Amino acid sequence: MFLRNYLIPRLLQYFLVIFLGITIVFFIPRLAPTNPVERTIAEIRSRGTYLDPNHIQAMVDALTEMYGLSGSWLEQYKDFWVRLSKGDFGVSFFQFPAPVMDLIKQALPWTVGLLLTTTVLSWLFGNIVGGMAGYAHNRGWSKILDFLAMFIRPIPYYVVALGLLILFGYVYRLFPIAGGATIGALPSFTWVYIKDVLRHAFLPALSMVMLGGASWFQTSKLIVQNIKAEDFVQYAQLGGIKESRIMFRYIIRNAMLPQVTNLALSLGQILSGALITEIAFSYPGIGHLLYSAITTGDYNLIMGIISMSIVAITTLVLIVDLIYPLFDPRIRYK
Repeated sequence: MFLRNYLIPRLLQYFLVIFLGITIVFFIPRLAPTNPVERTIAEIRSRGTYLDPNHIQAMVDALTEMYGLSGSWLEQYKDFWVRLSKGDFGVSFFQFPAPVMDLIKQALPWTVGLLLTTTVLSWLFGNIVGGMAGYAHNRGWSKILDFLAMFIRPIPYYVVALGLLILFGYVYRLFPIAGGATIGALPSFTWVYIKDVLRHAFLPALSMVMLGGASWFQTSKLIVQNIKAEDFVQYAQLGGIKESRIMFRYIIRNAMLPQVTNLALSLGQILSGALITEIAFSYPGIGHLLYSAITTGDYNLIMGIISMSIVAITTLVLIVDLIYPLFDPRIRYK
């Protein structure tokens, strides 16, 4: 029953979403007016390099073949899935001849570290503090936090990022304004290098924790206020159970359940926020790499980054969907 009614339908949906998403990603860059072959030749000419008119067509044919753009779109599409099955997205147009996978491997640890840290911190902080504020919603500190969350939450990511950048990067000069580490620093597991990385990541992380935490705070506060009015909470209070036990064991614990689902639904938004933040801070992650790929018309790099993002987000949503019944005993595999 579990395999037929629960696991298999979700796995089919999982693979269907990945297939459709990657297919869309393949065709959208080809609808853009930018031609990577023409751009490459134009860049060569802009450097003052003389190109023999008799050899230009041969160069165009060679670049088209090298970039995987030869043949019709259907032929390119078939070749794309063949290469994708081998984990090969081809070479980058803009950073030729670097393979796309090598560029992604260099940028991925920066984004994973930033996303993992900020997602966990904002989710835990927002839910726990928001739950406490919802339980004590008449207290002064709860109203102050609610006002701050209402003020911060509607602000776009890039506005918060630029504000922090100007305040702590230019005015007070407490943190670096760009990059993931000091230029020329050799990666190592030493406190000096780790401290340097943390200083560079502080402002991007703070911008994401502020916005993410404010959103989780408000949602958790509202859920807790609704649960607090339930009959079983009233009975617990009349039974003389300690307030701290009621708040954490009966109310906040139940309020965390829908927040697990909300976390899965918001993963795409979290990623988009990380991309914008990386661009604002010139952070050497996937977002900054994707921005460079879009501005240069690098088809292969765009497809590689977005395809991996689709797989990552869809996989995380699937995992949350499969383990959710472990958190909520009311749900059973049917």
